[in-house]
Amino acid sequence: MPTKDPQTTSEPALHAGTTVAMQQAIDAVVWGTPIVSFDAMREAFFRDAGCEFNDIVFLSRPADWRLRITTPNASALYVLFMFNSGDGPVILEVPPAAGAGLFGSILDAWQVPRADIGPQGEDAGKGGRFALLPPDYKGPAIADAIPVPVPTYNGYGAFRVIPDDASDQARLRAIALIKKLRVYPFARVAQPPQQVFVDMAGKLFDGIVSYDERFFASLARMVDEEPAYLRDAEMLGVLSTFGVEHGRPYAPDPAMRQLLGEAARAARDRFVAMAPDEGSPYWAGRHWRSPSPVGATTGFTFVTADGLDRTARAMMYFLACAPPARLGAASVYLTAFVDAEGNELTGDKVYRLHVPAHVPAKQFWACTVYAAADAAFMRYSPRVEANSYDTTIVTNEDGSVELYFGPEPPPGHEANWIYTAPNAGWFTMFRFYGPEEPVLDKSWQLPDIEPYGDVH
Repeated sequence: MPTKDPQTTSEPALHAGTTVAMQQAIDAVVWGTPIVSFDAMREAFFRDAGCEFNDIVFLSRPADWRLRITTPNASALYVLFMFNSGDGPVILEVPPAAGAGLFGSILDAWQVPRADIGPQGEDAGKGGRFALLPPDYKGPAIADAIPVPVPTYNGYGAFRVIPDDASDQARLRAIALIKKLRVYPFARVAQPPQQVFVDMAGKLFDGIVSYDERFFASLARMVDEEPAYLRDAEMLGVLSTFGVEHGRPYAPDPAMRQLLGEAARAARDRFVAMAPDEGSPYWAGRHWRSPSPVGATTGFTFVTADGLDRTARAMMYFLACAPPARLGAASVYLTAFVDAEGNELTGDKVYRLHVPAHVPAKQFWACTVYAAADAAFMRYSPRVEANSYDTTIVTNEDGSVELYFGPEPPPGHEANWIYTAPNAGWFTMFRFYGPEEPVLDKSWQLPDIEPYGDVH
């Protein structure tokens, strides 16, 4: 446990008509969102994948709607493992990034990145052995390993493996690279166990937070498992009044359960309302936005000179997961929640996006759609993304592309259509992988999304 921490920045003043207890419970949801998001993914890892700590979940094909985590892409092959250092250090063996791109991060239970792997990581893309050390580890240094102190017992690794191209041969090379990963207890270093790999391609992996009474059951589980920070003492005191306390069984009565469920839903509604203004405009006069700088400038601890920015942290983990320890030149992500007229995007309408020619991305570009209500792929979506890997997309004579969004494809534009659920809000993320100078210096610009008509 840290001996000294900055104070937590204050939450917004009490809203009119909100009781003190309700506001405190909403504040608790804001505070607890990162670790509850972690627990939601961990529960999916156990429940949906049937895994145990140190097993490795991967996708042998790019994701479809069944990968339910916050704002994934549908281009890379994902790799995820959960670890727990309660019985001692955990070893991660990473192969050299050969045959496919490999990058990602090792994160603690609060989703603070503790180390990166890949070309921008501690292994510089050459592979290596990482020792994931438990809180306040006092044991000897582990030979031939990169030490990664993790201040929580639980944590996870989230990696992306990017095939060289869209061919089956490139995909198989990427899978072969995944199969070289190893995760095991340091206590078994002399004879590591057989590595378990579980392919979740085409299977439901539901790691999205439940913003209802289940939120506090998850929060209670994590508060019981993890060390406390001094900066969180006031919040932990408030949580104890709701029955959330280390070493105490969580058993709220019906009235308390109802209050906490309402608070979780109210906090979720606040996140949804705030999301369109998250970050800042990337190009003057356009509605594409870059992420809030608070995470990146604090190493995703969200501890600023004024203390812990709980609201910025909550927004980050409502909208995303698994940030890197070091932001490199690997990608640029831009989001749009509104159309060219400034109106929020909705499944009641059909929209068009003109993607100019010569997108400045060395590897590829991708445009992905998410539900505004939970920042996940839309359930049952037949198509969640369009990207430059896709050879079925129709390209204009000048190399530009027209993308269409709506519950049904406009006639004649089926190849360039991305699904949006009827009567539901949505947003999109446009990613540049291997961004080139024209996007970095903003000389190449992406137009706003334009209304194309109503749904018939």
